[in-house]
Amino acid sequence: MGTRGREIVDLDVNELIKLLNNAFADEWLAYYQYWIGAQVVKGPMREGTVAELLQHATEELTHAQWLCDRIIQLGGEPLLSPEALLKETCCGYLTPSDPYVEEILKQNISGEQCAINAYKHLMDFTKDKDMITYNIALKILEQETEHEEDLQAILEDINIMMERVKR
Repeated sequence: MGTRGREIVDLDVNELIKLLNNAFADEWLAYYQYWIGAQVVKGPMREGTVAELLQHATEELTHAQWLCDRIIQLGGEPLLSPEALLKETCCGYLTPSDPYVEEILKQNISGEQCAINAYKHLMDFTKDKDMITYNIALKILEQETEHEEDLQAILEDINIMMERVKR
C-alpha cells in the first residue's frame, strides 16, 4: 500500500486488518455453504432455490475478493489456509447435514443475519476514520440484506405452498 493511503486511515490498522480477515473468513465460508447447499438441496421449489443459492455464492466470493484487496492495500496478509478461515470466522459454518430446502434456507438466513451484524460493526469501526473500508462494508451490507430478504421470501413461499397443500 502507498504510504499516504495507509496514513489517512485514522485508526489501528492492525485491528482493522484483523476485522477484515474475520470478514474474509466469513465470506469464504459463506461461499462454500451456499455452493454446497445448492448441490445437495432437496424439496419443494428446488430449482429456484438452487439458482438463488448459486447467485449468492458468486456474490459472497466477490465480497471475499474486495476484502482481500483491501487487506493487501493496508499492508496486511489475507488468511492463507482453510484452517485459518475456520479459526478466524465470526459467523462460522453450518454444515448442511439436512438437505431439506427449509433447513438449507434457515441455515443461510442465519449466516446472512450474522453477516449483517458483522458489517454494521465494521462500518461503525471505520466511520469517519477509513472511508474506503467503510464504503466496501456498506456495499457488502447492501447485498447481505438483500440476500436475507431473498431467502426469507423463498422460505415464505414454501410455507404458503405447504399450507395450501394441507387444505
